[in-house]
Amino acid sequence: MHKKSLADLGGLVYSTESGRMCPGCRQPVAQCMCRQNAKAQPTGDGTVRVSRETKGRGGKAVTLVKGVLANEAALVQLGKQLKAACGSGGTVKDGVIEVQGDHVERVMAALQKLGHRVVRAGG
Repeated sequence: MHKKSLADLGGLVYSTESGRMCPGCRQPVAQCMCRQNAKAQPTGDGTVRVSRETKGRGGKAVTLVKGVLANEAALVQLGKQLKAACGSGGTVKDGVIEVQGDHVERVMAALQKLGHRVVRAGG
């Protein structure tokens, strides 16, 4: 019978120096290259959809920007540009840029100026 070695089981799982280890790239989880490469590939059809929503926000309007083909850092930067163009606050959550207030027309104009293909979604 063949005795299983540590390499057969997938390698190091935990290290007292750096904590949990990634089984794919064998780096500490905080420095894992597998997860960074998986996040770096945005998907979509290339059309940016801009909509206005009030659900779950106490009746306050929020402008949503979905479908931007960019990684997380580029989305945060684009969000900053859009918030500055509208003169309001906002955030980036789960690949969606949220700008506080009803700024659909301003956001669409700013995105078209940056070279994106923009469509108004919703009503």
